[in-house]
Amino acid sequence: MSKLSNLTLGRRQFVAGAGLGILAACGLAACGSTDAAPSSDAATTAAATEDNSVKIDASAYDALIAAGATADDATIAASSWAKKVKDAGTLRVGGTRTSTLFSLLNEQDNKVRGFDAGLYQLLTRYILGDESKFDLQQVTSDTRESVLQNDQADVVFATYSITDKRKKVISFAGPYYTSQQQVLVKADNTDVNSTDDLNGKNVAAQSGSTGPQIVADVAPQATVQEFSTDEEARAALDQGRVDAYVIDVNLQLGSMVKNPGKYRLAGDPFGPKDEYGIGLPLDSDGVAFVNAWLKSIEDDGTWAKLWKIAIGDRTGVENVPEPPAIGA
Repeated sequence: MSKLSNLTLGRRQFVAGAGLGILAACGLAACGSTDAAPSSDAATTAAATEDNSVKIDASAYDALIAAGATADDATIAASSWAKKVKDAGTLRVGGTRTSTLFSLLNEQDNKVRGFDAGLYQLLTRYILGDESKFDLQQVTSDTRESVLQNDQADVVFATYSITDKRKKVISFAGPYYTSQQQVLVKADNTDVNSTDDLNGKNVAAQSGSTGPQIVADVAPQATVQEFSTDEEARAALDQGRVDAYVIDVNLQLGSMVKNPGKYRLAGDPFGPKDEYGIGLPLDSDGVAFVNAWLKSIEDDGTWAKLWKIAIGDRTGVENVPEPPAIGA
């Protein structure tokens, strides 16, 4: 049975979880203020407001995970990292429980579901033959490296952006997902359909993030209004004080899940790509093992099916994105 640890490592807490504000709820993201995990109070709030969101299809999700492949003994034996996990009988995962799209705890059945959660559950099944044999410890942006360095976790799945600084102390498998900026408008807005349409408009962005500069780059004639939080920016959009809101696409998707029919995405994602990796101990041979497994689930369509269930079907986005090149 999976074990969900109540331990929240570290003291720095952010509003997390994909939505509502974030990868304030999407988890530990890359965009300035969205790079962290929530406090217990935030977790409780996220769970309570989940009733108003577009729910994940739990039956389809559970069936997909249960159908995941399992590694043979020779494949496990060839990796010291995988053999350690196999011998222990549990995959110790650093992650979150409050990210609406990526890893959210359902308090009714005590199961965590989402895109990141599905990946580590599939990996658990691949190594141990049982997707429930994981121990999930909540991490923050401050503790993702330390749990790997101190051998408190075998792997970290937490919308974990790959950076050169982080690669000095841990290793990354993947990337398995990318994120960019996206324009959010009210559903009935017909004036803004791409970044070109932002010129001459009032555009919200989150202070402390990369958003204000990115808007200035793509739409130099836009008037950028900065807000401290995602909630404040979306309130300005709702009240008509701004015409559009630019921030990380995962945060935008989380807002759409929380407010069905209220918003739409205008145009394609743009700006620098933020790549999410799977954290592993520094120089671990688990990188090669996890990369081989990741490629297999991309090739057999499992990655795409998981994305549809966890993200696409809930946000109304029909086109499954191409996964990034592994090891790039």
